[in-house]
Order: sequence, then C-alpha cells, then structure tokens
Amino acid sequence: MGKLQEFQITLKDNKVVYSPGESISGTVKISTAQPIQCKAIKVNCHGSCGVSNKVNDTDWVEEEQYFNSSLTVADKGTLKQGEHIFPFKFLIPATAPTSFEGPYGKIMYKIRAFIDTPRFSKDYKAEKPFYMLNNINLNEVPDIYELNSAKITKNFTYMLMKNGTVVLDAKTNQRGYTAGEIIKVSTEIDNQSGKNTGHVVACLMQRVTYQTKKPTHELRTIAEVEGAGVKAGKQAAWKEQIIVPPLPQSSLSGCNLIEISYYIQVSLKYPEILLTMPIHIGNIAVDPSLRPPPKVAKASKTAPTPAPRINPASPGSFNAPAASSPPSTSPSLPPRPVPRPRPRSMIVTPSAPPADPDMIDAGNRQSEEIPTKLHSQQQGPMSPSAFSYAPGLVFPQCISNPSAHQFSLSTGATIPYFSEGNGPPMPTSCPFILPPDYRSSAQPHDPPPAYEDSFLTT
Repeated sequence: MGKLQEFQITLKDNKVVYSPGESISGTVKISTAQPIQCKAIKVNCHGSCGVSNKVNDTDWVEEEQYFNSSLTVADKGTLKQGEHIFPFKFLIPATAPTSFEGPYGKIMYKIRAFIDTPRFSKDYKAEKPFYMLNNINLNEVPDIYELNSAKITKNFTYMLMKNGTVVLDAKTNQRGYTAGEIIKVSTEIDNQSGKNTGHVVACLMQRVTYQTKKPTHELRTIAEVEGAGVKAGKQAAWKEQIIVPPLPQSSLSGCNLIEISYYIQVSLKYPEILLTMPIHIGNIAVDPSLRPPPKVAKASKTAPTPAPRINPASPGSFNAPAASSPPSTSPSLPPRPVPRPRPRSMIVTPSAPPADPDMIDAGNRQSEEIPTKLHSQQQGPMSPSAFSYAPGLVFPQCISNPSAHQFSLSTGATIPYFSEGNGPPMPTSCPFILPPDYRSSAQPHDPPPAYEDSFLTT
C-alpha cells in the first residue's frame, strides 16, 4: 500500500443509525510505513439529497444540502511513521430528514476524512456512511383518528343493451400503521346488475415522487390479496388483512426533493372500479386511548314553539249539523250506460316472459362472504430487513401479546405466518370461508309455458 498502510474511520460504539439533534463522534486511524508530508488532516460530516431522471444515475439533476461541517484534526507538518488516532465529534441538525435510497434519488449521510499533501503528491481520503431515522409519532398526524373509508358506484352497459350498477364500499380499521401491524380491509360489494363481477383485489401501494423539472413517479405494489367475484344480483362482504413490512416512513420531513405516500387500493376487474384510501406509515403506533371523544351536537338555544291551544267544543256542538255547502250551479249530467261485457272467448291472458338467467336469484339480497383466492407479494419472498434504512436495521414488531410467537415476513404472505422453534414458518389456522352455494334458489326453474298455452279460451 506504499506509505499509507491504514486509513480508517470508526464511529463510537460502532453505531450507524442516528436521530436528528444527536451528536456523532468517532476516530480516524492512520497507519504509515514511512513519514508523510501533509498540509492538513480534515474530517467532514456531510448530508445531502440528489435526484435524477435516470435509474441508478448519480449525475444528479437536482440536489439539496442539509449540513456540511468540517474539522481540522492536524495542521501542516510531517506525519511520522507508525499509528496515529485523531478523534472527532459533530452535532447533527434537528432538521435532517430520514435516510432514503431509491432508483431515482438518495438521501445520504457520510463522514469523510482527507489527508492533504503538498503539490505533486498523492492525496488520501476515506469515508464511512451513516444513517438517519427521524421517528414519526402517528398520534400527532392531524387526521389519524378519522374514519378511513371510500365508496364508489359504477354504472356500466353489458350485452350491448342492458345497463347495470355495482356499488363498491371499502374501509380500513385505522389510518396509521407501523412495521409488523396488520391492516384490516373490509369491503362490501352490491351487484345490482344481471352480470357477475370480476375478482376483487386489495393492494398496499407505495408512491415515491422525485421532484425535478419533470417529476418522476415510482409506483410499486407492496402486497396484494385477491378475492372471488360476486354473482349477479347479490350482495357480498370481503374481509382481509395485510401485514405491514419494514417500510420507509410516509413523511421525509425536511426533504424537498423526495416524497413518499402509501394508500390501500381496492378494485374490481369487471366492471373496472377502483378506489383508494390513504394511510400513514410511521415509527410510533397509534394509541387508541388517545382518540378524542366523538363530538356531540350542541343543543339549540331557541325555545320550542308552544303548540296552539284548542278550546274544546261544547257538548251541543257534537250534535250540531254540519254547515251546508252552497248549491251547485252546474247542470247534472245523465248517467252513462254500463258497457256490455265481451264474450269470454275473446279474453286473452298472456303468460309472464321467461326470467333472465343472470337475474334468476336477484330477489335474494342477503349478504354473502367472499372467499380469498390469492395472497402475493411483489418481488418474491421478502426478508424482515428488505426495506430497512441501514444494513442490519430491523424495526421492532408491534405485538399485543408478548407470549405469542413472532411472525415471519420471509414467506412473502399477507396473512400472519408463525414459526415455532427452528421449524419453517407455518400458516395460522385462519377459518377460510367456502364459496356460497348458488345452486339453491327460491325461484322456480321450470321452463316457460308454450305459446299456445299462454291463452285462456272457453
């Protein structure tokens, strides 16, 4: 390695994840095989963000800097042969955003060390990345306790002439989640048409926007569950749950170039219906005990209007004759003659038209349960730290029962999978609901009468 044998940056306690407002300290270790002339030895703490319009391109189109602090640990002189250790310490600003790395941009933090040598000599440098995590308390999000629901009605035409209506209503159990929590999605579908609907799909979506002159939007499906369709003229309910994997938080506070948002998307494949419900991903879970009480409507201060008093009539008034109406001046018309009945043989009573096969059971509007057909996760199996901010950084799992078994995210499933001991993850005993039996119907299935039988003759 020539004159320089070792040039290394070490952070105190090998810590790699910091919070805004903390101090970061460590040492720079330099080992030389022979003396080195230097003008100065400097340590720099740097935080910045860069975005591009091309994938994995570090030639940033837009950049912003959060802090850039430098410290001189050695002045001009000769660095003698042997081992040298120089301590450093920096204060991280409280406005530093959380670290992030995507295909079109990064929020990155580094500690860099430089050995400036005289002219025509080789300069030396070393760097070590660290990561920022700005905790988001979901209880401080303004709309976190509001009901998260959406409803949409779709009018469509099928078979070129028939019109149909489908109502899709969906909601989630809350608006904010942390890694490891379960999103409970409840969907109701009212198929008021004579056509069966397509499969219903619920997805956890991530949207990342990189702000340039022409913003770049990256949309990714984190998890997806699929249920069966709804028969013609039926109402159905579908309930599913999605485990939140370790994900970057919703808000990158302090960053103006990268925005992250999450939402639940529920859709039907036929007719094409889609609705979205925004959610927040944070680090501190929602506390139900902090939910504000429901607002009570204020009582009206206006005094009620008293009912008018009615004087009871005298006993004689009940027997009094009613007032006679004025005589009519119009002349009375002679009564019309009663029409003569037609012979019975001419009365024709046609039968009802045959029932539409799609709407045979449309009168039964009882709600049914939709079975789940598929659970999937994009990009195959997912490790617990797949979306971590730093190598080895794993978010704590939110478990209500400490004695329960830890669930595994490595299966890529969207329902809880538990592992006991060293065995492989096994699915929970979730009671899956079988599809409803549409063969039984209260309506008659006899063929319609013949044309000649539709007439009553004597």
